[in-house]
Amino acid sequence: MAYDLYVITDEGVGHGLSHARIAQRAVAGGADVIQLRDKRLSGRDLLTAASAIREITYDAGALFIVNDRLDVALAAGADGVHLGESDLPIEHARRIAPPGFVIGASVGSVAAAVRASAAGADYVALSPTFPTTSKDDAGPGHGLSMLSALRSAVSLPLVAIGGINPENVGDVIAAGADGVAVISAVVGQEDITGAARDLRARITAEKAKTR
Repeated sequence: MAYDLYVITDEGVGHGLSHARIAQRAVAGGADVIQLRDKRLSGRDLLTAASAIREITYDAGALFIVNDRLDVALAAGADGVHLGESDLPIEHARRIAPPGFVIGASVGSVAAAVRASAAGADYVALSPTFPTTSKDDAGPGHGLSMLSALRSAVSLPLVAIGGINPENVGDVIAAGADGVAVISAVVGQEDITGAARDLRARITAEKAKTR
């Protein structure tokens, strides 16, 4: 399962485009994963957006993840859910989820990554890797040294999120990340498809050099 380019939808960053339009343009540029993230929408409206993205990602062969809301992810037939450290515990989500359902976890330390792995996470995401303005609650960046420490501590796929852009993505992959999750670097660009294509090419090139 590829996590190379993981795009998180954000209507506020995306120049007025809907979550579905953002997803459509991102997968056209080669996004491997689309995550629907919206803290403002009602459950009903979030499900409507999720159902539209499910069709887009299914047709494109991309993975579809819903942020936080396991209920919406299951109702929309998403491939998985992404949970923060204060969300539903991974082990409880695993009991509810069907076989093969992907559970990702945001972590900020080696101990949290080890706990997430033991609880049944399918991947972990260092959040935030660098300071970011795309998420108000992100906090300070943990840096490349923490990314490398997580790579040594767990064997799960490792995703870096927060403050990643074309200039630093090579360093992130070299530090051990299997993929990068982005908002502004793709969704915030005028040409979402082109930005996704460029970032994915940089990831592929760095992996070819280092792995």
